[in-house]
This record gives sequence, C-alpha cells and structure tokens, in this order.
Amino acid sequence: MDALINTTKHVLHERVIECNGTRVLALRPQAGGALDALMPALQTRIERGMEEYGGVLLRDFDALGAAGLDGFASRFGQTLHAYEFGSTPRSRIGKGVFSSTEYPADQWIDQHNEQSYTLRWPASIFFYCEIAAEEKGATPVADSRVVYQRLDPALRRRFAERQVMYVRNFGNGLDLPWAQVFGTDDRAEVERYCRANHIDWEWLDDGEALRTRQVCQSELNHPATGEKVWFNQAHLFHVSNLPVDVREALLDAVDEDRLPRNTYFGDGTPIDPAMLDEIRAVYRDTMLSFAWQPGDVLALDNVLMSHGRAPFKGKRRVLVAMTG
Repeated sequence: MDALINTTKHVLHERVIECNGTRVLALRPQAGGALDALMPALQTRIERGMEEYGGVLLRDFDALGAAGLDGFASRFGQTLHAYEFGSTPRSRIGKGVFSSTEYPADQWIDQHNEQSYTLRWPASIFFYCEIAAEEKGATPVADSRVVYQRLDPALRRRFAERQVMYVRNFGNGLDLPWAQVFGTDDRAEVERYCRANHIDWEWLDDGEALRTRQVCQSELNHPATGEKVWFNQAHLFHVSNLPVDVREALLDAVDEDRLPRNTYFGDGTPIDPAMLDEIRAVYRDTMLSFAWQPGDVLALDNVLMSHGRAPFKGKRRVLVAMTG
C-alpha cells in the first residue's frame, strides 16, 4: 500500500517493490508534474532511497526527454560525457546521454554493475524509458549486497584471494574496434590510457589488433555505507556465457587467446565454469523485474545494484546517463 510523503508543495506516493530479496523504492506524484518542481526535497529522498535500497523508480512524472535526463542526472554528480573503455555498442544521444546497450532484441544481457570489469566505474546510473517495448524488455536489477551474501563463502574467498583477469581482443572483426573503445585512433594515446589504468596491452597484426589484460576486484566495500558487495563481470565476460553454437563457432575461427573477451583468475589460471554457473544462478534468484512505462526513470547506485536487459519485441528506446 502506498505511503504519502509531504514535500513543500506536493504529495508523493511511496511504495517498495520487492522480489527475491531485492528492493526498489517507487515514487510517483499525486497529480503528475515535472521532476524539477519537486526538487530539492525529492532529490534528498532519491539519494536516501538509492543508499538504502540501491534503486529508486520514478513514475508518472512529466516526461524528461534526453536533454532532461542529462540535467536530472547532473544533480547527483558530474555526468560522464564519454563511455571510456566500454564493452558494448552504444550511441551518444546528447551531452551526457547514451543509448542503452545495442544488442539484438532477442538476446538477454546478464546482470552486471556498470564497468565493474575495470578499476574505474560510474557511481550512479540513470535509465529513462522513452519508448516501452511491445513485449517484455525489462531492465531487471539485483541487489549486489544480497548477491554477495547468497554466494558460497568459499567461492567468494577464492575470488577475493585471486581476483579476476579480463582479457580482451580488439580489431579482429569479432568485437568493438579498439579506436571506438578508446575514443582515438592514436596508438600512443591508447598506451597512455592503459598505463594510467593498470591495463597491460599488446599490439598484434602490425598494430591492426590490440589485446588487453587487466586484473580487477571481485568484491567491494561500498564507499559510503561500508557494506560488502559482489562487484565484477567474471561470469559475463567468460566464454562459457556464450550460447554453445556461438562459442563453438568462435573457437573454430580463432584460438582461445584471440577470443573477443574472456576471464581468468588474476594469476591467469582458468576459472571453473561451474563456479560461474553458481554466480549466474544467484543473480537469477535475486533478480527483480518490472515492465517499463514511457517516462519512467530508474536511478541506481551502481555499486549497490546490478542491472541487465530482458529480450523484447517491438521498438524499445531506453536512454542512459551516468555520474562519476
């Protein structure tokens, strides 16, 4: 049942959406209205809700649009104007606004914290539904604290001790070109970025291809709350995450060290796929999903809450802004 929250001039309905241990705070105005009209009181409630629940859903407010999303997100930190060292195709829509990952509509995108495969990631991520899919197309979320708690302590300990190595190959036509990922076609600039971010690199095929290796965390303590969270993409980058036919076709085409992406323990030893299956199962068992409505805004603490994407039918347009 909705609870009522008074602001200076408006009344908000508040309720908690909960499933499988993951919770999102949902806020909507009593009689519509622009988000800006409810600031700064609403901003304080969103910030507290993101810290407590990990995510806040804003529904039935006036539509923001792409420009409005950048302005809204900037209230919570400096918006990121570049998708540095990205792992998926996106289009830049506005100053600080991007398309959500442009994978085919029939594909699942598994749960992940944005850019947890690196040592630098957004603090917050904001989704805006401009067009809801005709069928499905949700952006499921899972509380990273709950995921951590439900994983086998022995598995967590092994990952914490050995960490995760991400190996990526660019320029072989199987993944994003390195110039797109790094935002430059200057090899010296790429090397400077890698050096600054503790990424090992290796130029292949006379500089046409690039291989990178980076060792990163498996878990984190949240910088504000100190809570322990599961925070990596070992399960997502690993070759076992590919459909069997795609995996076999890739391995027929290239050697394992030339796969577009793969994960190992930090010392380079293989990760048992059964461990990754366990992680995927925990994500499935902690996932909360809801149908998008046009105009919805979903604000996530990127450390506390993972997100994914369900397959869909029909046109779907969900935009993204991130803050550092």
